[in-house]
Amino acid sequence: IPIGLTGILMPILAYFLHLLPTNMIGQTFAGDAPMFLLGVLAMGVAVVDVGLHKRLASWLLGWTRGFLVPVFVLCISMSVVGSFISAHAMCAFMTPVMAAVYFGAVSANSKGGKIEHDPALAKFLMFALCFSLNVGGVGSPAAGGRNVIMMGFWSEYKVPMDFFTWMKYGMPIVPLLGIIVALYMLALFKRNIKTRDLTPGLAAIKDETKRMGKMSYPEYVTFGMLILILILWIVGGEEMGLGGPALLALLIPVLFKTTDWKKILGGISWDAWFMYCGALTLGALLKESGAAMWLAQSFLKILSHVDMNQGYGLWVGLSGLSGLMTNFMSDAGTTALLGPIVIPMGIMTGVQGEPWAVGLGVAFATSFAHFLIVGTPNNAIVYGLGTYPDSGEKMIHPMDFIKYGFVLFLLSMAVIWVVEFLVVYKIVGFPEGILETARSVMDAGMK
Repeated sequence: IPIGLTGILMPILAYFLHLLPTNMIGQTFAGDAPMFLLGVLAMGVAVVDVGLHKRLASWLLGWTRGFLVPVFVLCISMSVVGSFISAHAMCAFMTPVMAAVYFGAVSANSKGGKIEHDPALAKFLMFALCFSLNVGGVGSPAAGGRNVIMMGFWSEYKVPMDFFTWMKYGMPIVPLLGIIVALYMLALFKRNIKTRDLTPGLAAIKDETKRMGKMSYPEYVTFGMLILILILWIVGGEEMGLGGPALLALLIPVLFKTTDWKKILGGISWDAWFMYCGALTLGALLKESGAAMWLAQSFLKILSHVDMNQGYGLWVGLSGLSGLMTNFMSDAGTTALLGPIVIPMGIMTGVQGEPWAVGLGVAFATSFAHFLIVGTPNNAIVYGLGTYPDSGEKMIHPMDFIKYGFVLFLLSMAVIWVVEFLVVYKIVGFPEGILETARSVMDAGMK
């Protein structure tokens, strides 16, 4: 069954088995998140159509040479950038860039005029980009809605955290996570990669960019559209959401006649879109049926039986649960579901630093949706836009995420458990009085 049709099965089952109210089923296909992904996929099509992705590659990676330097620059820079601007937008910009770098490298390495593809290199570049953007989600509140949701829960307990304070806890591990992504991908793929030099691919893009001359009218319009959408994502607020600005990627190229409407429709990966919408329906089913709550409560009982119900043990257990759940439902949905449960748990332990300590662990772990394609829009975008430039065939398969992402998920969690909880928490520390303030608010609410 095609992956998109698998996604459509979710609302079909929900309708015919009466698992959700009909209006709620429709919202999972026409809410803010589906509109956002649709716009981001269209954005990728528009960027490639006008050739702007080649200029982006030249600006970001054009100064690098060889194989290792471009890889480490890619992984570290994308993890840091993904902490401050939409990782999903960067994924849409950079996936065609990586495809172009790949094609230039294998073209230079091919003989006889026939392109000899290197599937291992293609997967390597796509997953290095995707996973680097994923791990950047811990760096700042701007990285994603799940971070803002957790900050909202803290505010309800009168212990708000500001933007810079979050960065003090999250940003120190972002470059480390980017390096780990690079090392892991090299260990996984380097033996099977035939093309060990990306310089020809980067040089080919630079040469082609020079031949393109100055930026053209379609490029200026597309670049302006990207900047406008990014600004609206930052300042638009809840009223505009993420979907509203993203849908401009469908409107602006057609109005300004830079990309044909039919080309946009033909370039969008509808498989990826239907699959992601189906995952949102599944997430709603888990939440509304009580299955997600049952899972959380069952896991908490297990933690209490193994003496992991406070302090470090609680942080490890709940962040592990959060990381697993975010691969099956959205990161924001996971935070929204677990936040109201774990914050009171942290407060009741009486450990200094709560409820910030447990909340940060749960929120950080939602950035590690590495092993299921439905876990985050980044995965769906790389799958949808990651195609061989000459044939249009997909570079990666949905099962590749499980195959290559699960071990990285464990490594990412280990960084939180060891570096974040044991080192960063101790160095940065926690403000005095937050536990007492939160406890008084909780006690007042119980009365």
